Amino acid sequence: MALFEAHQLHKRFGDQVVLESITLSFEEKQLTGIMGPNGAGKTTCFNVLTGRYTPDRGSVRFAGEDITGLSPRQIARRGLSRSFQIMNLFDDETTLDNVLIALPAVREQGMSMWRDLGRFSRGRELAMAVLDRVGLAAKAGAMAGALSYGERRALEIGVALATDPRLLFLDEPTAGLGAEGTARVAELIAQLKRELTIVIIEHDMRFLFGLADKINVIHWGQVIAEGTPAQLRDNPWVQRSNLGTLS
Repeated sequence: MALFEAHQLHKRFGDQVVLESITLSFEEKQLTGIMGPNGAGKTTCFNVLTGRYTPDRGSVRFAGEDITGLSPRQIARRGLSRSFQIMNLFDDETTLDNVLIALPAVREQGMSMWRDLGRFSRGRELAMAVLDRVGLAAKAGAMAGALSYGERRALEIGVALATDPRLLFLDEPTAGLGAEGTARVAELIAQLKRELTIVIIEHDMRFLFGLADKINVIHWGQVIAEGTPAQLRDNPWVQRSNLGTLS
């Protein structure tokens, strides 16, 4: 059984059908990519899978449990975490505090714990371990707003990792990055895929083809192709998109 399964998802907004009969499965300890042109329904699909939207029809199962219609917080408590295409960081807090705030122990205590972060020694140890994983331990005391764009992308992944997820969803992790920043994020994700099940929406196909075990192609709100990167290089849609020549 796959760790995560979505079956026959359908979502519409008014008269516009955005997702139609989407079926996906993500195997444990694999990295799965979701690709497609702008307006294909990828982000809406991500939002349905992670609980931000409830599907009009269909079901979502995680670790054998039906999570359809649960809130993002309820789903996160079950071991699913995600990043966002538009970064969601506290710029006026330190890098360390951004991760501390995301720890389950802090979220459960709410604002009272937030005010006492300086005395939460065990949390600081956990947060520093997360920063070390994403290569930001040396920037623990820096304000998040002062980090470079690539460092902020790494921090956002760190915030997602702070929840100790079993499944990590990443939405456009290379958005806005140059070649050097993209290479660093690729190295980080290559390390994380040894430990986690990861699902990525990504426009940079060279990046995605270099990391993914399997890729789903979404267009017109449907899955029109799926397979390994090698299989998709021979797919007519991929070839028409000038991706078939990727080495």
